[in-house]
Amino acid sequence: MEEIELYLEDAKDLMTKAIVHCGNELAKIRAGKANPAMLDGLQVSYYGANSPLNQVASVTTPDARTIFVKPWEKGMIQEIEKAIMNANLGLNPQNDGIQVIINVPMLTEERRKLLVKQAGQECEHGKVSIRNIRKDTNEQLKKIKGVSEDDVKNAEDKVQKMTDEFIVKIDALMKKKEAEIMTV
Repeated sequence: MEEIELYLEDAKDLMTKAIVHCGNELAKIRAGKANPAMLDGLQVSYYGANSPLNQVASVTTPDARTIFVKPWEKGMIQEIEKAIMNANLGLNPQNDGIQVIINVPMLTEERRKLLVKQAGQECEHGKVSIRNIRKDTNEQLKKIKGVSEDDVKNAEDKVQKMTDEFIVKIDALMKKKEAEIMTV
């Protein structure tokens, strides 16, 4: 019985991580407002090695339409500018010699719909991850020796209930992100 509880706890931890990952991916999808998370995952060439942008510069948003990227070293300005251009984020960086300034343009209706579709795909990846965790957990439960079929069945029911709860959480994330994107 204790082994079943461990599997259920592992499944819950993995599903929680899937929700967190989905939320992080959704944060990268811009909603017309400037957000430092839009540049998360951006790699900059720093003395020949790729480094995350947030390790070579500070990223701030002084207002809803502007992002400032201030490098720790002035020599990094061109590299940061190049990385933002190459990332194909639809942003046009400019530098003033001290920092890189990014003006976030208003989103068109067509672009908003594409972003909602992209958010939907991210949420679907999250749901698939959660369903895979359910499947793997159920397979592990069936392999436990010395446990009654009823106990395994009850544990599988708990896993299904947990799966349903986490799918609802992902749907809520999607609904929130869609509202954020479609708000002009």
